[in-house]
Amino acid sequence: MQNTKAAQNIWQVIMASSAGTLIEWYDFYIFGSLSVIISEKFFPASNPDLAYIATLATFAVGFIVRPFGAIVFGRLGDITGRKYTFMLTLLIMGGSTFAIGLIPSYSSIGYTAPILVLLLRLLQGLALGGEYGGAATYVAEHSPAHRRGYYTSFIQTTATLGLFVSLAVILVTRTMMSPESFNDWGWRIPFILSVLLVILSYYIRIRMEESPLFAQLKAEGKTSKNPIRESFGKKENLRLVLLALFGAAMGQGVVWYTGQFYALSFLQKTMHIEFVQSNVIIAIALLLGTPLFIYFGHLSDKIGRKKIMMAGMLIAALAYYPIYSVMDRTANISLKQEITDQYKIESNIVHNEGVTVTTTSRVHTYTDGTVLKETEVPVKDGQPEIKKELTVSTPAVALLVFLVFLQVVFVTMVYAPIAAFLVELFPTRIRYTSMSLPYHIGNGIFGGLLPTIATILVTSSGNHLAGLIYPIALALICFVIGMVYIREKPIGELTA
Repeated sequence: MQNTKAAQNIWQVIMASSAGTLIEWYDFYIFGSLSVIISEKFFPASNPDLAYIATLATFAVGFIVRPFGAIVFGRLGDITGRKYTFMLTLLIMGGSTFAIGLIPSYSSIGYTAPILVLLLRLLQGLALGGEYGGAATYVAEHSPAHRRGYYTSFIQTTATLGLFVSLAVILVTRTMMSPESFNDWGWRIPFILSVLLVILSYYIRIRMEESPLFAQLKAEGKTSKNPIRESFGKKENLRLVLLALFGAAMGQGVVWYTGQFYALSFLQKTMHIEFVQSNVIIAIALLLGTPLFIYFGHLSDKIGRKKIMMAGMLIAALAYYPIYSVMDRTANISLKQEITDQYKIESNIVHNEGVTVTTTSRVHTYTDGTVLKETEVPVKDGQPEIKKELTVSTPAVALLVFLVFLQVVFVTMVYAPIAAFLVELFPTRIRYTSMSLPYHIGNGIFGGLLPTIATILVTSSGNHLAGLIYPIALALICFVIGMVYIREKPIGELTA
């Protein structure tokens, strides 16, 4: 009876933690999923490439401040408790996301628009910096030692599921209205809807109890008075923090963002794949790959965390270039034969934020089923912008889904075991702070900057594959450091 009650309790803990964390990731990733549209709404239209890079930079700011959130909320979590800390992060995240959906566009309020977006992204990043460490620690401290990798892997699914849910909500919203209406105001709906999810998650989390290990520590008066000083002021613990960062989290971060966000950015901005089709490709690949988080989390309980993470980094670094080469060739129209008698010119009247413009589109059809639509959009005080939109054939979609799925497999290998790995590395009294900082530097800075750095490399060089230099280099560096310096403890052993 006691074992049955314990099993029920751990699943309640997982469900409550995962629901809130999934919603926070959903909130955080709507911005990235809609980055192309946001670049048009909140930045000057005179230079589309610069506007897109500025949007990615604003997106990255949310990642850059995550380590600061890890310090602020990690300290709070190690002093007052896990539960109430990530209740607070949930409310900050939800409020910021809702507010982004209400900000007027650049055409209405000028530079105030991108400034407001930037401030709200800062709040989102701070909140997320405190969320993950709390959720992972909370679940791990409820888990039996021999199944910690398995149970914490459910928390690991929430980041990918949050991205999947954001894509699904965007796609449903997009298909329920015309492209013009979605680009005009419909893109705001996923942001505004998030407030309902946050209220639901808050209701679930408020009923949770504190982590038993932390509750015991607090009852005995053994909680840390200054978790930041203990985490980073003591040489032996600082060494563990640096190893966790440069031997695990840095490589995990770049693999995670390459396999999901950069893949989406590459499809939309480099390959010019049509909006719905590109999101469907990513969504299917994520749906197929998500169960592997559970598999590799379970496997880490059998063979150890380090082996799986290091293998994922190495395989990813070796496979990225050939994978993206094939992806790029799929959209290379110079390799395709056009059906010249199907060429046509279309004119459309578009209403966008109260302004009526006429656009001209040149539609090219190719023998393999690819359709290229080049639309000339008038730009105020500038040269007309040529927007390319490529719709690829069904076989090409299947190939692209497979290639993105391979990248998701690498993601699951590096990401599934890392929560258990980090939790087991640090002592209970400073665990929230100690594990949160390397995780959020690895993911927030090294990983979060990846789309921006990669896009700049591609734009400046003209080489579609130049952006891969960054993730390949960091994954290999992390692999070497992890293999040489990390000594894995017995599976499931927690530091006292």
